[in-house]
Amino acid sequence: MTAPSTALAAALGTVLGSAVGDALGAPFEFGPEGAFTARFPTPGYGGEMCGGGGWDPGEATDDTQMAVLVGESLLRHDGLELPDIFRRFQQWAAAEPKDIGLQTEAVLGSGDPWDLAASLHFQVSQRAAGNGSLMRAATSAVYFAPHGRTATMTAARQIAALTHGDRAAWEGTALFHELIRVALDGRDPLTAIPEALDFVHPDHRARYATVLAPDWHPDRATEFNGAVWPCLGSAVWALRTTDSYEASVRAAIDLGGDTDTVAAVTGGLAGAVYGADAIPERWTELLHVPMPGSGDHNRVLRAPELTDLARRLATGIDAAPGPRRAP
Repeated sequence: MTAPSTALAAALGTVLGSAVGDALGAPFEFGPEGAFTARFPTPGYGGEMCGGGGWDPGEATDDTQMAVLVGESLLRHDGLELPDIFRRFQQWAAAEPKDIGLQTEAVLGSGDPWDLAASLHFQVSQRAAGNGSLMRAATSAVYFAPHGRTATMTAARQIAALTHGDRAAWEGTALFHELIRVALDGRDPLTAIPEALDFVHPDHRARYATVLAPDWHPDRATEFNGAVWPCLGSAVWALRTTDSYEASVRAAIDLGGDTDTVAAVTGGLAGAVYGADAIPERWTELLHVPMPGSGDHNRVLRAPELTDLARRLATGIDAAPGPRRAP
């Protein structure tokens, strides 16, 4: 792996890389394995931001929209303000975005308080281990990375718990936060996995150790990659078995299934490892993120705005003087 030149380049790569992976993967969601390479067999040739399946070329999905909402809340409040994040999620959901997870939609529309809605939903459904909290974690991972392992993993769990009552989702999001922290520190996140697993809740450590092992392959998954642990495992596999941002994301989409989210998670990791400059310009130039529910019905973020958001999250320039508030 060729590391980015600075921590800031890695931070920009995390946010931009996740959004690009999301937009690339969206048209292939729930499709068969190998569909991306079948359509675009030659890496670097162009045209991959193709759109389809209800998505315009370069259009990011709920994965990136929710990540933006989290990031903007962190900047606005100089730290973690969970009720505000939940309120932003509710406003976004009420604006009828093109795509929203069934579980997330149920929690946000339940009318229950922000600190009870996800747990109450889980008590009834017993199904809350989807990857919907992992998919939106790029911005918060960048923001909390300077605070260290405990703070970033704790924040990840708290944000995940707003919509996902199953601790499996919390732990997967916490692991992603920690791997991004390691990458932004200039180290290889793959070599940090064994130590990171020591900080996973004991009830969930074994399942994550399985899917993050060097010899694991997505073909061995026992659940659909819309679940949080095979999603994270698939993203780490794609990073481990390739040698560039582009190759990582191509490998992730070729797995089929929940391609936008697997590619978003992969793109965040690969962007942190290789830096923003490694993301092909032919992909970033078409990238755009519509933001329903933001007050401005025509608000759309493109690569320059996402880059600026990532820069502010990494440097804290929106914050009042003094250190940022950790969770």
